[in-house]
Amino acid sequence: MSQAPEAGRGATVTPMRVVIALCLIAPFVAMLWVGSYAKTDPAFIGIPFFYWYQMAWVLISTVLTVIAYKLWQRDQRARSAAKGGASE
Repeated sequence: MSQAPEAGRGATVTPMRVVIALCLIAPFVAMLWVGSYAKTDPAFIGIPFFYWYQMAWVLISTVLTVIAYKLWQRDQRARSAAKGGASE
């Protein structure tokens, strides 16, 4: 009987991929949980909490997306090297 190619198997869950998923899911959870930030106090430089909290998450989301992308690149290079392929 022949071995099935590795590409035919399901996705592999690794700790790095879990971290990537958490980085990408965190902003959605933070923004969908409206009750946690639907208030005016504490104000920051005169801006109500509701607004500056959302703007802060724009920056946090950017950072988390960059982290997820870099981790994904590292994961792909490691998988490619483990298979014996040339890394990009």
